Amino acid sequence: MRLKKKPKIIIILVVVIITSLLLGVIVLKTLDGHKKVKAVKIENSIEKYGYNLKENKSKEYKAMFKELEAILKNDDVDEKAYVEKIAQMFIYDFYSLEDKTAKTDVGGLEFVHSVALNDFIKNAEDTYYKYLESNIYDNRKQELPVVGTITIDSSEQTQFAYGENTDEAAYKVEVSWDYTSDKFSNYQKEATLIFVHEDKKLSLVELK
Repeated sequence: MRLKKKPKIIIILVVVIITSLLLGVIVLKTLDGHKKVKAVKIENSIEKYGYNLKENKSKEYKAMFKELEAILKNDDVDEKAYVEKIAQMFIYDFYSLEDKTAKTDVGGLEFVHSVALNDFIKNAEDTYYKYLESNIYDNRKQELPVVGTITIDSSEQTQFAYGENTDEAAYKVEVSWDYTSDKFSNYQKEATLIFVHEDKKLSLVELK
């Protein structure tokens, strides 16, 4: 009777070995996939204002960051030039999706006022960023918009109330832009931005 059971034992051992090998392959592939996720480094910073430049940004955005750095290094900052530059940078970073890794990777957050930040992120994730596919393993096939030419149509100082505060010298900036591909010609191409003073910074409190 024991001799008849021996083939069954061998079959069970073979099944166990094959299963273990398959599980090992799956684990190795998973670990290898995780290794491909690369942390994005900070390439440059404007420390006094808390602006950071990530290494994965496009050459166009990096050029704008350099221009912003030149504006802010002056002792007497030209606020009109400052607000127009960050309006331009916000539009480029928020509406360009190609360099974003996931729907939670919302662009332009450095320029958003702290009191509006949480609501802004939630709204972005529920609307413009809602259908953005993940690209954490750099294998996304989705075609995505990249902002092209940005035009500051007007910028002027205005009074603006937000929450319990009022900024008597806020800025209203009208901006228009296009995309590098005609496939996105029906996407939003103009906006009004309101910036208020937040300590020494100018911060976005309204986008429409």
